[in-house]
Amino acid sequence: MRKVAGRAALPARTAACVALRAVRDSGLTRDQLADGTALIVAGSNLALAHQAGTVLGHARSPGRLRASYALTHLDVDVVGTVSELTGIHGEGWTLGGASASGTLALVQAVRTIAAGWAERVLVVAPAAELSPVEAESFRRTGAMAHERFRDEPARMCRPFDRDRQGFVRGEAAAAVLLEPAGAARERGADVLAEITGHGQRLDARRGTEPDAEGQAAAMRAALATAGITPDEIDYVNAHGTGSVLGDETEAASLHKVFGDRTTYRVNSTKPLTGHCLTAAGLVEAVAAIAQLRAGAVHPNPNLEHPAAGLPLAGRTAERRPLRTALSNSFAFGGINASVVIRSIRVSSPEKPCNSPQQLRRRP
Repeated sequence: MRKVAGRAALPARTAACVALRAVRDSGLTRDQLADGTALIVAGSNLALAHQAGTVLGHARSPGRLRASYALTHLDVDVVGTVSELTGIHGEGWTLGGASASGTLALVQAVRTIAAGWAERVLVVAPAAELSPVEAESFRRTGAMAHERFRDEPARMCRPFDRDRQGFVRGEAAAAVLLEPAGAARERGADVLAEITGHGQRLDARRGTEPDAEGQAAAMRAALATAGITPDEIDYVNAHGTGSVLGDETEAASLHKVFGDRTTYRVNSTKPLTGHCLTAAGLVEAVAAIAQLRAGAVHPNPNLEHPAAGLPLAGRTAERRPLRTALSNSFAFGGINASVVIRSIRVSSPEKPCNSPQQLRRRP
């Protein structure tokens, strides 16, 4: 592990940490993981800051470029790092979908198991880096917060608040191990939750502007594959970046799916973690699982002037019965993805379940 940490960029280092923790918590041995496990790494263009620094260094001192950069600038470096540390010999790849990458990786993991391509899937979302160039480009699109609350950075990320002005970047990583419910129960695994539904839809247009129809279609697809109605959702972990147009559009899409219903709750994890970019979907799925298990919805801490007409969680945590959650991720390029997550404690022992389940994870 020390050898990996010394030679790798931030995405590979963080991926290694969370992957090893997830594998340890799963109770599976290296031999058990070897052939029947697939590996999906969420994200693309992960090491932009590392690349920018290397390019600048090369311009100043061409002779000091490390040969290892031929590997570390590629996303597959993360796949190789994690597979080396865990001993996974099954299928493996990276899956990029901008801010929806983490959720798309979960969707693909479920499909991989259902198709019989793997017995289980380790899904890893590394912390994503930005160079100053990407950060400035986000600011120029109007997506990133940069002026209000500059002296109070903890208040800058304000999803669904009247005074929101954009997202605040965060760095976090997460990993989960999925396997069929029957296999998990048979080996006595400590199961955390089930992924019971999933949906992905495109807006069929290039650009940065979101579309409520595409978002609603992804949510409806997730509900349909879970075999449930909107009335059975207790909680929505919204994409909720805090951008002016993005939050307005997501509020509209939630109204399309849930109507005027007020008995569920909506929050965004981003005021707590920042926007973790390609890792956001998986980090927030883990947050949703934690809330299902705790029977409490975490607060929207900066929600001072609600501006969405939604049943939003307040500024303090709220205890309430939670059985089923919907987690949303919506990305530039018109990529929309949603997953339905169910608390394992409400599964009926009389009813067979063929859906994959999330096992031990650590963000």
